[in-house]
Amino acid sequence: MNQQIIGKLLQGRYQIVQSLGAGVFGQTYIAEDVDYPEKPRYVVKQLKVNSYQSTSYFDYLRLRFLTETETLKHLGGHNQIPELITCFEENERFYLVQEYIAGQPLSVELDRNKQMERQWSIPEVMAFIEDALSILEFVHSQGFIHCDVKPENLIRRSSDGKLVLIDFGSIQPVDFSTDAELPISQIPVTSLGYIPPEQFLGQTQPNSDLYALGMIAIQGLTGLTPLQLNIDPATNEIPWCQNNNQTDDYLAVFLSQMIRYNYQERFQSANEALWVFKHIRWENQQEEIITTKSSVSIENSVKTKKDKQRKSDPLLAGMRLGLAINSVVVGLGVYALVNNSLSYSEAGTLSNAIAEYQAGDLEKAISLAKSIPSYSNVYPEAQDTITEWQKEWHNDTENYLVAEEAVNEGKLSEAMRVVPQIPYTSYWRTKREKLIEKTLTNLEEKTHTLLNQAYASAENRDFSAALEYLRQVPPESPAGAIIQNKLAEYSQKKQMRAGYFLHTAYQKALVSDFSSAIKFLEKIPQDTDVYPQAQIKLQEYKTKLKIREKVQNNLKLKKVFPVNQSTTFGQIDSNAKTAYFYSPNSPREINISS
Repeated sequence: MNQQIIGKLLQGRYQIVQSLGAGVFGQTYIAEDVDYPEKPRYVVKQLKVNSYQSTSYFDYLRLRFLTETETLKHLGGHNQIPELITCFEENERFYLVQEYIAGQPLSVELDRNKQMERQWSIPEVMAFIEDALSILEFVHSQGFIHCDVKPENLIRRSSDGKLVLIDFGSIQPVDFSTDAELPISQIPVTSLGYIPPEQFLGQTQPNSDLYALGMIAIQGLTGLTPLQLNIDPATNEIPWCQNNNQTDDYLAVFLSQMIRYNYQERFQSANEALWVFKHIRWENQQEEIITTKSSVSIENSVKTKKDKQRKSDPLLAGMRLGLAINSVVVGLGVYALVNNSLSYSEAGTLSNAIAEYQAGDLEKAISLAKSIPSYSNVYPEAQDTITEWQKEWHNDTENYLVAEEAVNEGKLSEAMRVVPQIPYTSYWRTKREKLIEKTLTNLEEKTHTLLNQAYASAENRDFSAALEYLRQVPPESPAGAIIQNKLAEYSQKKQMRAGYFLHTAYQKALVSDFSSAIKFLEKIPQDTDVYPQAQIKLQEYKTKLKIREKVQNNLKLKKVFPVNQSTTFGQIDSNAKTAYFYSPNSPREINISS
């Protein structure tokens, strides 16, 4: 199948030039846009559609595809997520065209490091975590879980070395839940080891993405893939750092917290993990600064002093105790950090404010954020957050009102365009789902009515009216395939009927029945192939009919006499001294003045 599509032209402009392989979403290819001389490259993804799926499910899949691509357009606004260029359906297959990212997947980088027996340094791991967490923080803030974070789906961009998260084919809403288990046969081999236990049970959480991210960081740090790491059979935890003495204590605790077996014991969000991480990195940077700026003697003095401080540091003591007893409980230290810092600090206040905003209480959220004192390190972030909230709330409310009005007025295409722009937070989710439900109901009713009107018009052989009704069916209708087939059928019948009218008009004119010929010609629609020819004949027959009517109605006929064998009859106007002769084909006139 991959070889068959190479060289194929999609939408008349995207030419497939290379296969990138298969993922959860479907087949992925590189295509060139032949509409431009420089032939820019894009990534084209073909959605998997099984041939045994029913027509109704296929139509549902089409509607979901159109809705979710709007979400991908929104996510593509982030600098480290590929921009969605377009989406389309062709030959009952769905396609996404996305920005092509020049760079290489982390899987290539990690494989090369393994061959060279090289691991990431601590600064490299920390840079990776901060970069990747910032992307996930954005994705989660929009109400979605990626569900397939792995080295193949993280591209290190050539232009700046930044990470880019790709392949959102498995994306799910944050509140997604199902009792259905995830069959291992449906999971790509490259995803195994990065998928946490709860995801196999259909209980995907936002921190399921954090588990995968932690596993990638540990792979970079140790050179071992997730499937090569040992699992403690008693706890199901992964004691990856037991024999790794080179790992920073804080970093070891942080990564172990990310990959806890029970998702309730991990960081609960990318936002929370990023906050804790930035605190840990700040501590680490202070050590580097002190070490760099100090002489050997001063360095030893500082080191001794810091060692004493570390021994009395409750946080580090808790972490080291966990490491000493069992590496699977190293989360104790970070728990202390999270609970003590988030619950009783300005960061905790901001976190509570964010929760209130997502629950729909803007006033309370702003009040909490404003309560953070100006001397706090969190104050600038709180002020920026308030500004962003006010802007987002205004835009979200406006989009909701526009969508609601469009639904109520039956402007379903407009509703389908705006609804996906409403966020999937806890407050807006119910409102959004009600709009979608009402939109789908109205869409089905409108489609049913227009189809019936089109069928009735076609029964009466009024194919122009039938086509007009079909064109009014919204493009998002689940009956899209039926509409396209009927448009083609009625268009063909319309052309055939126009040809029949023209032929009949010719036959009527041959027996000088110009009135009937004109009636048939006037029935020919303007958007048919024979319309220009019909217009020429229409003018000709009208002229002939006018001459006949002038003779019969306005002239005083005095004498009728035979002229020759080919003339039916002749009439003479004694005043005008003009004779009019009628043959089966056309009238003629001659001047008989003496």
